[in-house]
Amino acid sequence: MSTPSAPPILDFSPIYGEDGEAKTRLVEEVRKCCHYNGFFQITGHHVPLELQRRVMNCSKRFFDLPLEEKLKIDKNLNSFNRGYELLRSQMLEVGTGPELKEGLYIGEEIPEDHPYFLQKKLNSGPNQWPQAVPDTEEFQKTTMEYYRAVFELAKDVLAVLALTLGVESSYFDPLTAGAVATMRFLHYPAQPKDEDEILNRGIGAHTDFGCVTLLLQDEVDGLQVLDAPTGEWLDVKPVPGAYVVNLGNLFMRMANDKYKSNTHRVINKSGKERYSIPFFFSGNPDYLCECLPNCRESGEDAKYPAITVQDMVTASYKESYGRAEKYKKEMETKKMDELPAVAAVGA
Repeated sequence: MSTPSAPPILDFSPIYGEDGEAKTRLVEEVRKCCHYNGFFQITGHHVPLELQRRVMNCSKRFFDLPLEEKLKIDKNLNSFNRGYELLRSQMLEVGTGPELKEGLYIGEEIPEDHPYFLQKKLNSGPNQWPQAVPDTEEFQKTTMEYYRAVFELAKDVLAVLALTLGVESSYFDPLTAGAVATMRFLHYPAQPKDEDEILNRGIGAHTDFGCVTLLLQDEVDGLQVLDAPTGEWLDVKPVPGAYVVNLGNLFMRMANDKYKSNTHRVINKSGKERYSIPFFFSGNPDYLCECLPNCRESGEDAKYPAITVQDMVTASYKESYGRAEKYKKEMETKKMDELPAVAAVGA
């Protein structure tokens, strides 16, 4: 049995070139990854390293702000998931504590007269920008320049995924037209080494909600991917300029479980602050997700009924955030129940 290894690093550049053999090899490597655990890393893409560094700097500048400034754009002040997310707001893994991360949710600028906003489509609305961040105009400009560059890269990844399924690279054009994607700036505080890692994970073990995720890491590690056959957690070491790419639950559903949306987590035991920027590509909210071509054996039925991007991803959000709120209420109730006993001891 071969030793499990972290997601392979694939040179994505053949997809932009004229070397047909190299492109065929890339498509086959991506196909193998999709069947195994749905994770791979890519270099040779069209997002400049210089832009990656600028946007990571933007993220760090935001999280350096005082809490009262960040809370001025709290995403709980709106209904469309744009703005700041406080530490311990989400809980993706049952049995852990709410997660030791804070974030800033960003998406395409959707004004309040846009049909998506009026119809309350998935994560659709205007961005909530911090006003106290140094060089505010550059912050916004760089953030959106990066957002659009990774949006285009996500479309390129989906074109390759189409080729792995034996269909034209344009197959997912209806999914990507009018697509919704959410980018997060994430900050993981340094986790004390003696803290219980079950209750203080950066992100608990989970699978992603949407179609495909592209993750930019800084130099601090902490991301781990589960190797399902062995049960071993594999560290995904940061590679300068690379993206960690993984399939989400929506894509696995469309692939009739032939392609994997795999479990991963973040445990920041580096003793350092960690920053990352995941880009979650969901798709056109009204796109009807059905079983993809060549994902059924002869005579096999689709495992799942058709569902829209909107309904699938919205339900997943409600579950993970509801879990965190339930946990916090239970902890508050527990504290209140313990107060009389403490008072009696002191009497």
